[in-house]
Amino acid sequence: MKMYLISDNIDTLTGMRLAGVEGVVVHQEHELQDALNKVLADKEIGIVLLTEKFGRDFPEIVNNVKLSYKTPLFVEIPDRHGTGRKPNFITDYVNEAIGLKL
Repeated sequence: MKMYLISDNIDTLTGMRLAGVEGVVVHQEHELQDALNKVLADKEIGIVLLTEKFGRDFPEIVNNVKLSYKTPLFVEIPDRHGTGRKPNFITDYVNEAIGLKL
C-alpha cells in the first residue's frame, strides 16, 4: 500500500518526497480532478494526503471523494504555512460535543 500527496505547493511535496511519499502539485480545479482520477485508478494507493487549501478552495470535490470512496483514505494535512484552524480547536470541539468546559 502506498501513500500519495496532492499538494498546492512544491515545499510540501519536497518534504514528503524526503519521507518517500510521491505526489503532485496542482493549482487549478481541473488539475485537482485529474490528479484525483489518477489516484482512484491506482489500486496500490491506500492513503491520499491533500493539503488543507483544497478543502477550503474546492470543498465540493474533496467532500465528494471522501464520501463516495471507501479506499483510498483521504486525509487533509496542513501545508508549510500551518493549519487554518484555531490553536485550540480540539478543546473547543470536545467542549461543544460534550457540553463541558475542559
